[in-house]
Amino acid sequence: METLRVGVCEDHEPIRRALVRALRQAGHDVVPAHNGREAVALFGSDASLDVIVMDIGLPDADGRDVVRALKSAGQLAPVLFLTALDAVHDKLEGFAAGADDYVVKPFELREVLVRLEVLAARRPAEAVSDRGFVLDPLTHSVRTSRGEVRLSPTEFRMLAAIAARPGQVVRRRTVVAAAWPDGASVSENTIDSYIRRIRTKLDEIESPSGIETVRGVGFRVL
Repeated sequence: METLRVGVCEDHEPIRRALVRALRQAGHDVVPAHNGREAVALFGSDASLDVIVMDIGLPDADGRDVVRALKSAGQLAPVLFLTALDAVHDKLEGFAAGADDYVVKPFELREVLVRLEVLAARRPAEAVSDRGFVLDPLTHSVRTSRGEVRLSPTEFRMLAAIAARPGQVVRRRTVVAAAWPDGASVSENTIDSYIRRIRTKLDEIESPSGIETVRGVGFRVL
């Protein structure tokens, strides 16, 4: 069995301890984090993680926003969400945030281990591009070397969804699913209005990257 490097973010100590112990007993290398702030610091694109386990209900941030920020910064590792939320719309929001799998608490450790091994095999091997800005899931802000500006939760989710695939066109429906995960009906004018606001905020902090509209298709970060 291949040795994996696994990032585990879980604020509930007994669960985190059990996960870390089970993973290490299975021969894997574990990078534990207690909250969203630690996950952002430890699970960046240079952490060489094969897979991430992320609790949604963190004390300082929504785990889904943490994953959005990590993905937008170039972290490619597949993500397994842990949560007590089992409603369909909660799961859909998790997948829209970048989840690759979803386990509802309470769970069997053996099942988690098997799911992680399957997910690790899907990790893409692509180059990481510099977005020119960093998203902070704790404050819902975006920053560059020139400054920092707050985003609304919707703006944060939209920018994160587009930035997660630099240079690629992200379809409008994908952006809508990330920003309005409950399946809300959103007009084209509303989407474009939010994009304009995001562009204005990126301009405020002199971001070297901006959002391009690909007419009739979607958006991309350039």
